[in-house]
Amino acid sequence: MDQFRPERAEPLSPARRRACINHVRNQFKVSERRACRVLGQHRSTQRHIPKGRADEDRLVTDMIELARQFGRYGYRRIAALLRDAGWSVSDGRVERLWRREGLKVPAKQAKKGRLWLNDGSCVRLRPEYRNHVWSYDFVHCRTDDGKVFRTLNIIDEHSRECLAIKVQRKLNSTDVIDALTDLFILRGAPKYIRSDNGPEFVAKAVRDWITAVGAATAYIEPGSPLSGHRHAMPCRQCMGKRILRELQWTDEG
Repeated sequence: MDQFRPERAEPLSPARRRACINHVRNQFKVSERRACRVLGQHRSTQRHIPKGRADEDRLVTDMIELARQFGRYGYRRIAALLRDAGWSVSDGRVERLWRREGLKVPAKQAKKGRLWLNDGSCVRLRPEYRNHVWSYDFVHCRTDDGKVFRTLNIIDEHSRECLAIKVQRKLNSTDVIDALTDLFILRGAPKYIRSDNGPEFVAKAVRDWITAVGAATAYIEPGSPLSGHRHAMPCRQCMGKRILRELQWTDEG
């Protein structure tokens, strides 16, 4: 029979017991005497009006200020800081006020592990010389008339040189191959070409063509957003005139 016996609940604080009895009285319309007798509360405890200490407001203010300054500290370390500041206060009292004010330590963010590709190579491949690693990606924007256009930006990660900016209203995997072909003829093929997992870059035609010319792909895994934006910085200075020129040619064509 012991296995069916309910576990004993933790005792409630006097304040919560007073609130419980008041709720029972309002719900069932019974007297204070009967509610206290059934729930095991002394009537003197029920009628007692708690009075906080005279310095409690200042203590709470100092506690909240320290919690704001030291966001990773719990109530024990805050209590130690309060005692260092001259307060004669115990950990228990600080804990009670801490819980009453709804303070808590933010949960730690899990550290992200190092990302690796399926073939064992590291996503964060560091360029060591020219034509070692190229990066390319699309940038979306709108002209004054509200029409969308895309720019394909290609850079050399080692020299930070903007190799090409291709601007059109629509760009697909065929345009990616065309842009890379022109660069390969002028500069030769790099060892790695880095991009995100966009459909234009992971298309089978693009991957097969890059492999055929002797280069390797290094895709940016999800969870590394900063790596995907490094290509855009060197291209901003030369982008404006080229966008206007190529868009004008595209609209006239």
